[in-house]
Amino acid sequence: MKKHAVLLTVLFALTVTLFSVSAVFLEFYKLNKSQYIEQIFTKHETINQIYREYLQKNTSQIMLEANLAVYKFVLEKDENAKKRITKHATILKQRNFTRVDEAIMLNNKGLYTQKVTRDFRISMLEYAKRIHFYIESPLGSVLIQDEELKPFTYYSIAYSYLTIILIISISFMLILQRLRPLIRLRRKIALFGNGDMNISFKTTGSDEIALVSNELESTREKINSLLEARTLFLRNIMHELKTPIAKGTIATQMLGTKKEIDRFTSIFGRLESLVEEFALIEEVTSINDKNNFKEYRLVDIIDGAIDMAMADRECVSIDVDASVKLQANYRLYTTAIKNMIDNGIKYSTDSHVKIVIKNNELCFESRGECIGHPLQYYIEPFTKDNPAKNSFGLGLYLVDSILKVHDKVLAHEYEDGVNRFIFA
Repeated sequence: MKKHAVLLTVLFALTVTLFSVSAVFLEFYKLNKSQYIEQIFTKHETINQIYREYLQKNTSQIMLEANLAVYKFVLEKDENAKKRITKHATILKQRNFTRVDEAIMLNNKGLYTQKVTRDFRISMLEYAKRIHFYIESPLGSVLIQDEELKPFTYYSIAYSYLTIILIISISFMLILQRLRPLIRLRRKIALFGNGDMNISFKTTGSDEIALVSNELESTREKINSLLEARTLFLRNIMHELKTPIAKGTIATQMLGTKKEIDRFTSIFGRLESLVEEFALIEEVTSINDKNNFKEYRLVDIIDGAIDMAMADRECVSIDVDASVKLQANYRLYTTAIKNMIDNGIKYSTDSHVKIVIKNNELCFESRGECIGHPLQYYIEPFTKDNPAKNSFGLGLYLVDSILKVHDKVLAHEYEDGVNRFIFA
């Protein structure tokens, strides 16, 4: 979800915009339709007047039709058509009203005025794309068609709505098109972070994303140059160190006493071991990809580590299923396990280390006192509890570095007098 936050934000903005525009146009459509219906419904006043005169004067139907024709109204005389229209038509608007008619009457007392109250209902109907006015009264009903009026149409509003929606959609498509280089850039950065140092960020263009890409390309070139210079420096200096160490080892044999020979042999041996560990650290930190990782059985790697540590088999117990496999750099992973075996034997009270699988994690168990500092202290280079021990304080630092290359971490726990180091 977080990986596509910008894209989701753009899509959310598009959705909200389309919904808002649609809601506004829907309300506009309803308002226009209501105003149109209200406007044409006012014609019923003219129809009422003509129909009232027809009733009061009791004129002929021909005269009624003639008066209606003046205003382009047509009286529907077909009763079947009248029934069909009133039954199936859509009622656009309807109004009830009361009309009072006065008439002069004569009786034995003379002339008098009589008021007659009648209830009327007028309905505006839409049928077959025609507008009809239907008047119902106590004296009968009439259906009148307006030849000029047409039902309300939404074509102009729909055209405007679709035009705006099209403009908004095109605008957002252009935005998404502009974001595509950003998606490609993210993928390249991920590849670069995974060790592909030859990936190119260079791109054409002058927008902000292109500027960022080109700056990243410049930074990548500088980083590669620094890494190459660092690697070349380390390899050259280690090569230069090995030569005097080898000469010193040979010259040691020319010393007079055995004590002096043993002392200088030990010194040069430690220097050679230190150079070898530096070389291994350089190899770990310079790994750019995992193409050389292969699948190995864990028991085979452990056997290789025991041979590398030159430890007695009685000092190491193995409880690992032979079917367990992992993708690894064989030399590096063997070195990490070898260092854990060395530490387990060196710092345990019984010179014994047990290698087991617990919760799908490789564990190294040895009896002894709990380590004196948090694990983070020991995975820093040149740190150790006992300076008298024959080590440089690089063992756990190297193990941690190798595990990071294999997407693992080193953990520690202490339980019932047992130090347990875990490849998690």
